[in-house]
Amino acid sequence: MIIPPMFGAIQSVRDGLEKRYIASYLALTVVGMGSWCFHMTLKYEMQLLDELPMIYSCCIFVYCMFECFKIKNSVNYHLLFTLVLFSLIVTTVYLKVKEPIFHQVMYGMLVFTLVLRSIYIVTWVYPWLRGLGYTSLGIFLLGFLFWNIDNIFCDSLRNFRKKVPPIIGITTQFHAWWHILTGLGSYLHILFSLYTRTLYLRYRPKVKFLFGIWPVILFEPLRKH
Repeated sequence: MIIPPMFGAIQSVRDGLEKRYIASYLALTVVGMGSWCFHMTLKYEMQLLDELPMIYSCCIFVYCMFECFKIKNSVNYHLLFTLVLFSLIVTTVYLKVKEPIFHQVMYGMLVFTLVLRSIYIVTWVYPWLRGLGYTSLGIFLLGFLFWNIDNIFCDSLRNFRKKVPPIIGITTQFHAWWHILTGLGSYLHILFSLYTRTLYLRYRPKVKFLFGIWPVILFEPLRKH
């Protein structure tokens, strides 16, 4: 959630991509940094640094997904204004009520919007992107499932870890898996969004694996006619 998106942002600058995708990568990095700081300190201020950027980054993702099929460097001021206003309202209300359920519902609404848009793209526009689209979605939802299991069965899992070797107990730290899987799912979603956009702009994108394991988007040279 920190280093790979930073690499993605640098690569996006080098490739001359639209600033919205640089912002997407950097937003994910900010979420990772905020989450790191919160879990190191458990302070309320750091919790906000974790949770509020989740809203802001998702708003950037939504903007990117709904602007995939527009001319290059176009700006949708109406959508931009709506998402900024949404972020401000959520921030203001959350600072007032301090209710985690409110944050979770607002975040869930944004994720649900991304899911619907992604399904539309892989169903009716670019069906061959189903692998990347559904992989990002599936990994994210698996992390969400682990997060709920950890919340519901926390006491049982802690008792279980006391009875088994540490190497086994580590694998049941489902809150940690939530961070790993949602971070990876979000990163893959950026790749999916970027692939969709650059495919529309005829950039000839390809998914490559650094060191044979880590996915990135690279571009083949444009054909000369």
